Amino acid sequence: MTKPVTRLTDFFDTYTKDLTAEDLQRLFTRDARDAYKFFTRGTGSDARSHLPWHQRVIAEARILFLAFSMKLSPARRVVFGAALVLALIGLINLFRGIGIIEIVRVPMLGGVGVPGPLFSQGTWSLLFAFALTNLLVLLEVADRLSLKNDLEIARDIQQAMLPSGLFSAPGVETLGMSRPANTVGGDFYDILPLDDGRLVVTVGDVAGKGSPAALLMALLLAMLRTLVDEKLEPADLITRLNVQVCRHAPGTRFITLFYAVYQPLTGVLTYVSAGHMPPLLIRRNGSCERLCDGGISLGMFEHSTYTTGQVVMLSEDLLAVYSDGSTESENPAGVPFDEIGLETALKANARESLSAIGGAVERAVERHTDERRFVDDLTILLLRRTAPDCI
Repeated sequence: MTKPVTRLTDFFDTYTKDLTAEDLQRLFTRDARDAYKFFTRGTGSDARSHLPWHQRVIAEARILFLAFSMKLSPARRVVFGAALVLALIGLINLFRGIGIIEIVRVPMLGGVGVPGPLFSQGTWSLLFAFALTNLLVLLEVADRLSLKNDLEIARDIQQAMLPSGLFSAPGVETLGMSRPANTVGGDFYDILPLDDGRLVVTVGDVAGKGSPAALLMALLLAMLRTLVDEKLEPADLITRLNVQVCRHAPGTRFITLFYAVYQPLTGVLTYVSAGHMPPLLIRRNGSCERLCDGGISLGMFEHSTYTTGQVVMLSEDLLAVYSDGSTESENPAGVPFDEIGLETALKANARESLSAIGGAVERAVERHTDERRFVDDLTILLLRRTAPDCI
């Protein structure tokens, strides 16, 4: 018997590791109280304070139930309601009538009890287990909703960091749009006019999704804008940026980036692609070119070097810089949207406004995946030359 007892003791020690009496006390006091306040805020608790205690308890329980369940999605709300109904049906089946419930047993005098409902043996254990389970669900949902509120604020801050709307200047118009798979994402784009009339356009994709990628995205965007102010040539800028990413980003993270400087007067686009998806240049005659010059992704090797590519855009030529969230999106059969699907969508709408083109690409990906929620961040930046040819 020693061995099973030892195993049970080891399991108990492992399961209760780091548990303190203060943790348990806080769970049933502060945590439960904070969760209750979170769900019932704005429900007019002062209006219920004048009610008798038994009416107030019923009113508080009803309000908490509605406030909590309405925070759930419709499907989860129905499942939660069904669980409560089934629990009630089971409780009714276990009911055995009204009698004396023994509270305490006194030596020489026997048991002392109070009138109340009688249930089959073990019912009260089930009721307490059910109540504790619901308490844990309540606390977990409150924590997750609080986190969601924080993430929504982070999303607003992240969106504020990105350019909004159409940027237009003599010889050029450009527009960026990003749709994160989660509340926040790791994709970003930027449109930065320079003092000499040139225009910097860039799109990046941090490996991964969610909060970690969003934090690294904000760091990269800040470093990138600082280096742009130093008026470095594209290859030098990307080399410097790669060094900073290697030094300050986690070793498990890497970033793909397309960085270009566009001269609206001549249509010359000088670019570096650091492991990014090859942007598509849709010519006005319907042909398509892919821009691939550059090097490997940022954050992989500190001493990586990069080469510069150059292309001349003609009037009405359209450049599309995108993240892999569009081309790698798969349909239910596992077939990706791919560059061919993106190229087809771009060519079909090339004469439309840039906002219409971006919307058409997004809808095309939705139709392909048969989903309105993407599994990866989707970002696209469009640039079109509007000036007459000057070459």
